[in-house]
Amino acid sequence: MNTSNRKIVSIGQTSEKGVLSKAQKQFNTLIKKINAEKTRLLEWQQTIPQYHSKVAQDFDVLLASYNAHRVEMVQALDRAYDNKLFKKADRLKIEHLITEMTADLIAGDDNEALKALHNKYSGYDFDAAKQEADDMMGEAMKSMIQGMFGVDLGDDVDVSSPEKLAAMLKTLQDQEAEHQRQAEEKKTKRKKTAKQLENEARQQQEEQTISQSIREVFRKLTSALHPDREQDVAERERKTEIMQRVNAAYAKKDLLRLLELQLEAEQIDQAHLNNIAEDRLKYFNKILKEQLDELQQEILQIEYPFKLQLDLPPYAKLSPHYLLQQLAIDIRNMKHDIAQLRQDIQTFQEPSALKAWLKGYKIPKGPRIEDLDDLFFDDFDPHYRF
Repeated sequence: MNTSNRKIVSIGQTSEKGVLSKAQKQFNTLIKKINAEKTRLLEWQQTIPQYHSKVAQDFDVLLASYNAHRVEMVQALDRAYDNKLFKKADRLKIEHLITEMTADLIAGDDNEALKALHNKYSGYDFDAAKQEADDMMGEAMKSMIQGMFGVDLGDDVDVSSPEKLAAMLKTLQDQEAEHQRQAEEKKTKRKKTAKQLENEARQQQEEQTISQSIREVFRKLTSALHPDREQDVAERERKTEIMQRVNAAYAKKDLLRLLELQLEAEQIDQAHLNNIAEDRLKYFNKILKEQLDELQQEILQIEYPFKLQLDLPPYAKLSPHYLLQQLAIDIRNMKHDIAQLRQDIQTFQEPSALKAWLKGYKIPKGPRIEDLDDLFFDDFDPHYRF
């Protein structure tokens, strides 16, 4: 059913009551927030397939073309390197360019020809350096894990890759969870105080009342809408369709949706909503608060990998529109970069033109590609989830 056709659930202000109570105001606020989050979630669910389709059909195709042109550029620079026109300063710049580009290309494609060029101009063996960096990262991660969990992993534990690290963390987390379970088990065996027993009983009673509140709404709907009791074929089909929505809402404990369906089925009206008892509203509000929290958590889980990809902090706001907007910018920039590369490759066929370009090029200051930490620690994919 289209959300635009849904009945609006809200407690209205009546002249008899004057102003809404605190619980009524909270009910309306929660309803408004849940509807906003549902709209947001639906927008994400509709946008993500569109986003992935555009990435696959446009961006990935352009990226492959861009990398192919970079390989051509590396090969052109390699051919030009020994030309007598280039002095020592020119060759240092060419070495830097080839080293940087091949390192980046190898990270995406373990190409032996590119690796050989990288080794030739960088002055070190790529595989050996990567292994050294992996070992360094493994030791660093091992030290961090030992500090987090207060354990000694020994010398034989290997956490030099995301997969191995994830497996190790899973094992340690399972062990910690088991220790906590055993501790809780011991704790529950101790004699509880009268206050603890009273709190537990009150909490259990509250949970039962909350569950009963949503079950009661469900039962009223199923009683009135059960299609097997309907003789008219068309009406039976209509009730069957509504019952499917009722069952889906009940399975999700979606109180708001069940109330909307009650309004649609004319089981309740605005007067009924306006006169929900305060004690009943209290439990309705708890159900709605839990529903709101679950919706927000579901949206956060959807947004998290995209925030990592866009280098946004976890607390930053991100909308599907902004995500598509950034993808469009990336596609536009990629097209520009490819056009520039094509032009440069063509221009650099002439050594004098390359020499003129190198004259204005400066090797960036700061950490160089030879810094193993910067080069290889990026292998730990920030999108990887443990």
